[in-house]
Amino acid sequence: MAERSYTWRGRSLSLSRLLQIPFPTLRHHARSPATVLRAGRGPGLSPSCAAMDEEAKAGPKSDTNANAAAAVEAAAAAAPLPPSSSEAAEREAKAEGAEEEGEVVERLVELVGEIAAISDFRNSYRRQFCNLSRRIRLLVPMLEEAKEAPTPLPAASEAALRRLRDALHGAGELLRLGSSGSKIFLVLEREKIMKSFQDITARLEQALAGISFDELNISDEVELVHAQFKRAKERSDSSDDDLFNDLMSVYNSSSSANVDPDILRRLSEKLQLVTIHDLNQESLTLHEMASGGDPGAIVEKMSMLLKRIKDFVQTQDPEMGAQASTTDISPKDNSTCPVIPDDFRCPISLDLMKDPVIVATGQTYERGCIERWLEAGHHTCPKTQQKLPNKSLTPNYVLRSLITQWCEANGIEPPKRSAQHSNAPVSCTAAEHNNVVELLQKLSSQNLEDQRSAAGMLRQLAKRSAENRACIGDAGAIPILVSLLSTTDVSTQEHVVTALLNLSIYEENKARIITSGAVPGIVHVLKRGSMEARENSAATLFSLSIVDENKVTIGASGAIPALVQLLSNGSQRGKKDAATALFNLCIYQGNKGKAVRAGLVPILLELLTETESGMVDEALAILAILSGHPEGKAAIGAASAIPVLVGVIRNGSARSKENAAAVMVHLCNGEQQQQHLAEAQEQGIVALLEELAESGTDRGKRKAIQLLERMNRFLKQQSQAQAQAEAMAQAQAQALVQAQGQADMRSLLPTSSHIPDR
Repeated sequence: MAERSYTWRGRSLSLSRLLQIPFPTLRHHARSPATVLRAGRGPGLSPSCAAMDEEAKAGPKSDTNANAAAAVEAAAAAAPLPPSSSEAAEREAKAEGAEEEGEVVERLVELVGEIAAISDFRNSYRRQFCNLSRRIRLLVPMLEEAKEAPTPLPAASEAALRRLRDALHGAGELLRLGSSGSKIFLVLEREKIMKSFQDITARLEQALAGISFDELNISDEVELVHAQFKRAKERSDSSDDDLFNDLMSVYNSSSSANVDPDILRRLSEKLQLVTIHDLNQESLTLHEMASGGDPGAIVEKMSMLLKRIKDFVQTQDPEMGAQASTTDISPKDNSTCPVIPDDFRCPISLDLMKDPVIVATGQTYERGCIERWLEAGHHTCPKTQQKLPNKSLTPNYVLRSLITQWCEANGIEPPKRSAQHSNAPVSCTAAEHNNVVELLQKLSSQNLEDQRSAAGMLRQLAKRSAENRACIGDAGAIPILVSLLSTTDVSTQEHVVTALLNLSIYEENKARIITSGAVPGIVHVLKRGSMEARENSAATLFSLSIVDENKVTIGASGAIPALVQLLSNGSQRGKKDAATALFNLCIYQGNKGKAVRAGLVPILLELLTETESGMVDEALAILAILSGHPEGKAAIGAASAIPVLVGVIRNGSARSKENAAAVMVHLCNGEQQQQHLAEAQEQGIVALLEELAESGTDRGKRKAIQLLERMNRFLKQQSQAQAQAEAMAQAQAQALVQAQGQADMRSLLPTSSHIPDR
């Protein structure tokens, strides 16, 4: 048959003549915009893979094959860009119908075009991905010639082409994983990835082996492509064992501080996770994998590894941490960059959160990150993969306060929210406004019945909607309600304080309540009101304390001792409200000492022993905060809390175990460390901590590991001290024996009375 001709640099050449052109010349011209070499409508060559021709480096025996590869690569360079994904999907649907009539070649050309568009293999398997992509592009001349083959195609060749189509589908998926998949995942799953390479290569080779080049009138030289796949199938590539071992070393380290910086540097460079964009992209990829149903264990492992790599990179370059897209932190002392606690990181971006919000599953994320996640069409929680019943986002004020406190303690400028995300309710109608004004007139009257009735109506209106809360606040109701907190009418007082509670849910009303001087009146109700009024006054203080500045105001008003009393002798609901308010207030360092001096610690420990009270989690959460304060730590230690805490670690819920371990970490540090560790050891804490370190929450695991490290040091010191004491006792015993022996010897020596006269 006549040999197909190709155009190169203005000349018409056969493929056999083309193969004689030196490879460097072809590669040079393939990169030039002026290249006019082409063979049909082949796909373009990815620049990232152009220099990855392994056959060109194999030696003299592969020169011809290398030239063949280069020829086809050069032929592809001037081709048009592949279609967009939507166009490709449309053409794929049309191709399915055409394939029923045996026309599979066009679809194969499209598949090769789509594969050629996949590039940027920046990962540990770059050479393998580039080689596979390059070999597939070598199919272009064969497919172009097959398009001109007589129809219908021979049954055997058509079947082989269908197998080739299926193999190319698999190759495309593998190459997409190499281009846009997780770099850490590719290393952790190295055995599966290498097996995929081998399987795809074998399938492509087997499909090509089944094609009859004579029947399709394809040039014999194209069989060189088949030869390349055959050699690739017989050759076994090895994965980067050192890279895998480095990842495992980081994963098995108990904390980031124990990881060799050289290992982290190698990982960052080899995985090409060196910029904030690289790190954020890898984080988003991991969550995309999780939302796609990938196993949670491997995703959790990858997230932990990425956190440690990111900590290292930002520690090496603090400015990069300040440039993160979701944080605006800037260390006041650039010589150090503290490691961000995991609880303060957004699970999506792994950056310090500046506007944390809670989704319907209870998980907290940076607002901007979770909004982008939801806008992308996801309907699941990125961390738990649970379906979200709604897409509401609730500000996590408590966590934001903790983050601010941590930033100030570490000399970091607290992150600032870029914009206020307050869903301001629409203005109320004129009729609604008039209704509120009428109620305020009754509330301001001297008639007790009118006051009681109006306060009750305002309470109900404020409960119903955000619009009502805004309308009532705008109408000036808050100062009037505050003036009635000291009323002697029990029902009116209950209505008033509850109305203030409902109004405080609306952000703008919080400031109005504080500026109207409501706190002393609320504390008055907390001390002397009915149980219902005391419950709701505690809940109001909690709502107001969400704003950081209000924590100081409320703490200075005498509210903390009154809340402690409600926690001690209140109703079940009253205790819950008091506990939540105390927890929020004690986030502010200045309030912790006040709570301890008000007798809070013994009450909390008593609640831990009353499991039927249902207050164990709340009590431990407050203890965990107080234990970080010198007065709180001393009070907890003096109250013989160790046996109670060990009991919680043994039998409590996951959250309770976590907080109990956090309290123990503070107690087992400082002057009383040896005493507390010895007491904990007697209670059998070691086995419990080992179990918690294995199966607890993330924070629980960290606290358990900290305690185990301190316990191991303590036991080692004890063992050394005991060995020294035993050695000293043995030395003293030997000295005593020697002294006794010498005394006995002296008693046997003759005395002067035994010496005869001379």
